[in-house]
Amino acid sequence: MIRALLLTGVLALTACTEVQNAADSTGRKAATSAVTEIIAIHFPQVPKPLIQTFTGCVVDNAQAVEVRELAKASIVGIDDDTVAVVRNVLSRPATQSCLKSGATQLF
Repeated sequence: MIRALLLTGVLALTACTEVQNAADSTGRKAATSAVTEIIAIHFPQVPKPLIQTFTGCVVDNAQAVEVRELAKASIVGIDDDTVAVVRNVLSRPATQSCLKSGATQLF
C-alpha cells in the first residue's frame, strides 16, 4: 500500500514537472519574438549579426515572471514596460557573461 502511494506520488510529480517544463519552453519561445523585436528597434547599437545572440541571452537569463511579460508582449504588443524588462535583464552579470561568450564565438 505504501509503495503504491509512493509510486503514485512520484508519477504525479514527474507529470507536473513535465507540464511545467513544457509551459516554460512555450513561454520562452513566445518571448523570443518580442525580445528580437525589442533589440532590433530599441537597441540600434546592437549589430544585426548579434541580435540573435542578444535575444538568446535575454530569454535564457529572464526570470519566469519576466518571461511571461515578454511572451504576453509577443501577442499584445511591445510597450515601455517590456523594453524596461529587457533592459533590466541585459544589465545582469549572467547576461553580460552570456553576451561576451556569444560575441566572441561569432567574431
